[in-house]
Amino acid sequence: MSTPTVELRFVKGHGTQNDFVILTDPAAELDLDVELVAALCDRPRGIGADGLLRVARTGALVAAGVLDGLPEGVGPEDWFMDYRNADGSIAEMCGNGVRVFAHFVRARGLIGVDAFTVGSRAGARPVIIHSHDDVHADVTVDMGPARIDGDSVVEIGGVRHPGTMVDVGNPHLACVVDGLDATALAAFDFGGGVRLDPVAFPHGANVEILTPPSEDADGRFAAAMRVFERGVGETRSCGTGLVAAGAALLRSLGRETGAGTITIPGGQVQVGITTGGATLRGPSTLVADGVLRPGWRGAQTVAG
Repeated sequence: MSTPTVELRFVKGHGTQNDFVILTDPAAELDLDVELVAALCDRPRGIGADGLLRVARTGALVAAGVLDGLPEGVGPEDWFMDYRNADGSIAEMCGNGVRVFAHFVRARGLIGVDAFTVGSRAGARPVIIHSHDDVHADVTVDMGPARIDGDSVVEIGGVRHPGTMVDVGNPHLACVVDGLDATALAAFDFGGGVRLDPVAFPHGANVEILTPPSEDADGRFAAAMRVFERGVGETRSCGTGLVAAGAALLRSLGRETGAGTITIPGGQVQVGITTGGATLRGPSTLVADGVLRPGWRGAQTVAG
């Protein structure tokens, strides 16, 4: 991959206020080193975002050495969401990111249909665009299985919280906290970070804190959540975290499948857990188009 010297164009978008810098790079020509991604996502000195989405053809990423091979279910011509955390590290999946990514490729005309597959490091992610325009969209993502891997504990502010280990293509610890209501959840302090069991999570994990669920007459659950993302810190929303939360909420109700609404600081989404699969439906917003000027990082030239 080369390091072009022209201006770098980007789009800023978010899914329930989980925000992203989007770079279109079909042939995988950009050199997305850790420092560049971290600078772009840094709010004081870059654009500011919870993560970065590179829009590239899967086959081009394989040819460039970014991917070792085609992920399961993903073809070489599929659009691939090359997702990076705000610290520049690579992440397997991002549910809110997939919705924004799908909205972007549909609104830009890179895809001409409303149902298609997005490639990710966690494999193929089928999406359905229920509605869209250049700014707003309503998107459902087939998130694949939410696998419960047992129990663990997280320490936050000196307090230990038991939780359910859930794999959604990336690792999570979803903690349904007895007696926690919306007011106490809003006051919950992530300021000191989170401390996980390094044996259970050798590469870290996202941590979700949840109010106990309520149920309506149809068996749909409702709960509220806050999330601390690996490599980012607290975010307004986390798509894979919402799916992990849905699995943990159902487990707390003694169920393995079901659907409901989860409220996060960035809004609300619909989560469904089925046997062997999960869905996430929610909004996407494309906020702005922009151009980064060469040299914006200082002496080093920026890719474009």
